[in-house]
Amino acid sequence: MKQLTKAEEEVMQILWQLGKGNVASIIEKLPEPKPAYNTISTIVRILESKGFVDHEQAGRGHIYFPLVKKTDYSNQSITQLVDNYFQGSFKSMVSFFMKKNDMSLTELEAVMKEIKKTEDAINEKSK
Repeated sequence: MKQLTKAEEEVMQILWQLGKGNVASIIEKLPEPKPAYNTISTIVRILESKGFVDHEQAGRGHIYFPLVKKTDYSNQSITQLVDNYFQGSFKSMVSFFMKKNDMSLTELEAVMKEIKKTEDAINEKSK
């Protein structure tokens, strides 16, 4: 899966939120100052060429919708972050964020419970 630019990712976040939308509805959700219609139209077409978005005809316009699930992209992005900056070690990543964000023991325990819950769900699926 290809990596998105910051602008492409911002548009994808809105499409994931909307489910479907035309360029005008995407622009409506963007913060001020609003980008030009042509700018967002170009970004959406780039997302289409990368395989992230498709469209259906709606009169003279297009309605765009995501082809890639947000969770799939998030998982790929996190894995890439861990590989590129933490030598593939989630432990190193968690340790880094603990030190940088001054994480409390209570917060760490909550993270550990979430990891355990996810691990249990994965193990249950593989049975």
